[in-house]
Amino acid sequence: MQTNLASWIKNTPEGKDADAILRKCVHCGFCTATCPTYQLLGDELDGPRGRIYLVKQVLEGVEPTAKTQSHLDRCLTCRSCETTCPSGVEYGRLIDIGKKMVDDKVGRSVFEGLKRGAMAAVLSRGALFAPLVALGRLVKPVLPSALAAKVPAPARDPGAWPAPRHARRMIALAGCVQPSLAPDTNAAAARVLDRLGISLVEAPSAGCCGALRYHLDRQADGLDDMRRVIDAWWPLVEAKGSARAEAIVMTASGCGAMVREYGHLLARDPIYADKARRISELALDLVEVLWNETERGALTAASLRPASGKVAFHAPCTLQHGQKLKGLPERLLARLGFELTPVPDSHLCCGSAGTYSILQPDLSNRLRVNKLEALGSGEPAMILTANIGCQMHLDAAADRPVRHWITELEARLG
Repeated sequence: MQTNLASWIKNTPEGKDADAILRKCVHCGFCTATCPTYQLLGDELDGPRGRIYLVKQVLEGVEPTAKTQSHLDRCLTCRSCETTCPSGVEYGRLIDIGKKMVDDKVGRSVFEGLKRGAMAAVLSRGALFAPLVALGRLVKPVLPSALAAKVPAPARDPGAWPAPRHARRMIALAGCVQPSLAPDTNAAAARVLDRLGISLVEAPSAGCCGALRYHLDRQADGLDDMRRVIDAWWPLVEAKGSARAEAIVMTASGCGAMVREYGHLLARDPIYADKARRISELALDLVEVLWNETERGALTAASLRPASGKVAFHAPCTLQHGQKLKGLPERLLARLGFELTPVPDSHLCCGSAGTYSILQPDLSNRLRVNKLEALGSGEPAMILTANIGCQMHLDAAADRPVRHWITELEARLG
């Protein structure tokens, strides 16, 4: 794609990145076939190719409008288009640049600004989010049905967390919402890894990975969150002997996709660039860790009790498109004796997409209906997934349990 960027953006870091990405696009349109919003709306401007064209226009000096902003807002940033693209267009990075640029020029209504500001302030801070969730559960019976549907069910008992005792050590990110909504996820991962000779530890001061505020177009705040996480983890990364972490284990694929981007996002920070690159290099999704353990024979199907029913696996977009681990969880679960049902259109988003279910409820609900129909088509007893956002979003409307896959693997370990 030929470009002619405006002078105000051309020689900036963002302009150079955007220009390089745009020049890879060859207008082939393969991306539209796998775009969830294009499938629903049938509008070229609600697909990747159309949004790329909108961003290009703005970069070349065309003034964006509220309509431009609306088309970009409807993007899930699922990055399914990246998996499909034969030219390697880094659409996710381009849309982040474009959305921030359009927001700066168009602005938001007072109500929209307050809503986004409240989400950025509350959801990214566990100390604020946890009591609000507890209050919501308390008053749920008297809330309007639409609001009550947003209140999550009580969390499962996480159980005991094994004390560090092994020569091998890995770090887990507690995150911002997962400790309140599904504290059993990291605890189950810690117990499974403990049985495999790996101690899993958390750095309590780490907090949110930065994805939430960054994707709400508060990119400077998101970068600050990333720096705080790096500072919390760095002593464990630099430690000597058995205290040193060999990897950073991500149990929420959305956080994993973001942490893998730290090296790129902080590449121009003279203080954090090297540390950020190292953190990204150490980041592994939990499925990668356990796959490696099956490869060396430490974890086998013989270690687990037989499965009691079929399961469907929902592959989060951040796992299959963001981290490029498409199919690995399914292969791991099958290797360990789980009976998996086929899931049609497994590449399509469930509609959760971070805060998308709050900001675009109609589209989000339509995508969830489609996803639950696909997941239920093989009549599984349970739906398994790998990201807290997807888990909560699907569980709120599912007619069968939706769990993180590690909790069910641990249950079969006994």
